[in-house]
Amino acid sequence: MKENMYDDEEFFSSYSHMLRSETGLEGAGEWHELERHIPDLEGKRVLDLGCGYGWHAAYAASLKAGYVLAVDLSERMLERARDINSAPCIEYRRIAMEDLELPPSSFDFVLSSLAFHYIEDFPSMAEKICTWLKDGGIFLFSAEHPVFTAAGSQDWYYDSEGRIMHFPVDSYFYEGKRDALFLGHNVVKYHRTLTTYIRALLSAGFTIKDIVEPQPPLSMMDIPGMKDEMRRPMMIIIEAVKNG
Repeated sequence: MKENMYDDEEFFSSYSHMLRSETGLEGAGEWHELERHIPDLEGKRVLDLGCGYGWHAAYAASLKAGYVLAVDLSERMLERARDINSAPCIEYRRIAMEDLELPPSSFDFVLSSLAFHYIEDFPSMAEKICTWLKDGGIFLFSAEHPVFTAAGSQDWYYDSEGRIMHFPVDSYFYEGKRDALFLGHNVVKYHRTLTTYIRALLSAGFTIKDIVEPQPPLSMMDIPGMKDEMRRPMMIIIEAVKNG
């Protein structure tokens, strides 16, 4: 299923007021960890899957990447990306990442930020990405943590006075579709276990280089609700290298 809530006017308006939308990478709590894993990109060919506003594509351009292909299913996202994050080396293209067809060994670095929980078949996607990468190429991505996606509701349990009690983790080993509430809208996401992520990468031909469960940086702890992000993992970052 290729859902595209981001072209819904009301949903996109809500998304545009998120901190990461208004301030860019510095407003993303996981960026300080993701940035550490981005390699030297000077002259390199970069693929950004689910590029959104194009923040990561623009960052690759700032590192003097030779070419950046940034794809997204949402035309509203791409319009915004072209407006605020254009660069001569960046090509923005509207397409679902599952439908993308590219020549083998055509990229040095593949990046995806918080997009894979929207696709149903991650193992097949990992196989495609491995094919597109050159030997020794790096695949770096963030996704919603399996602990966060398991129950589906993606919200805390509250007491009778509205105070946070705990976060639900349920049906962890039952992978598949989840009806989540995001920005006040019902959104389809897909849950998979950590084992599925890791085995899919290994089977596709990758070596796992690092796994990070990013915590909010101290500089963001004064933002309302951010301290509660220390109570459960919301995201996972995985860096993998194509064998050979």
